Amino acid sequence: MDADETLTPEDRDFVTALASGLEVILAFDQRTPRMTLSEVATKTGMNRARARRFLLTLHALGYVRKQQRTFELAPKALQLGYAFLSSNGYRTVIQQHLEAITEATGESSSMGVLDGDDVTYVARSAAPHRLMSISLAIGTRLPAAYTSMGRVLLAQLPAAERDAFLARVNLQRHTEHSLTDKAALRDCLARVREQGYCVVDQELDSGLRSLAIPAFGAHGELIGALNVSTNAARVELATLTETFLPLLREKAAQIATQVN
Repeated sequence: MDADETLTPEDRDFVTALASGLEVILAFDQRTPRMTLSEVATKTGMNRARARRFLLTLHALGYVRKQQRTFELAPKALQLGYAFLSSNGYRTVIQQHLEAITEATGESSSMGVLDGDDVTYVARSAAPHRLMSISLAIGTRLPAAYTSMGRVLLAQLPAAERDAFLARVNLQRHTEHSLTDKAALRDCLARVREQGYCVVDQELDSGLRSLAIPAFGAHGELIGALNVSTNAARVELATLTETFLPLLREKAAQIATQVN
């Protein structure tokens, strides 16, 4: 098997049980932190017997807690996320720059990476004021199509991968401002790739306005996206591009010299 070759579920070396166990873990999120066996089976598409085996195995290993008829992730599950963070030496550097952005703007700043069709928060500096109806934290996943970081990262994909995403994505109307036409999203990603930044204005959550740019390492490799998130009632659109964008670009340039 070549280094850049990816297994498919049909390959002999693909461990279906491992994949299913991880799928069960990822089924728990902010919207469904606690579920019954039937709910886990429905969310993962497994039958009840299969879901039960994985839940009981994860319970025996300490990754899941069982309380009467419901299951939830146990604190040990945090070790999986910490393994990623601790194996990426740039986290401390990124965190310092995010905190500097928050100090300069008074707004929340984050770094995200593309994970499937979602953007996952891997570092964050939160401002005191709350921006969304859900809490944002390290590990939060949001639909890439409706976030500034997600669109920046999608725009950086090779054309074939970008086309595959557009072919399979299900665009939903989260607010009255949400973009729901795939041709329009394709044009948007082309503009983002050309201009090097993305502004998303109240498409995912009413009042949420954000700006993002790509972040690269010392060798030109994409390491994620940096953003600033604001409240539309407090920060005008022009402020994002005229004031916040130069700051983000300055921090991204510094990161590129510090992350190998």
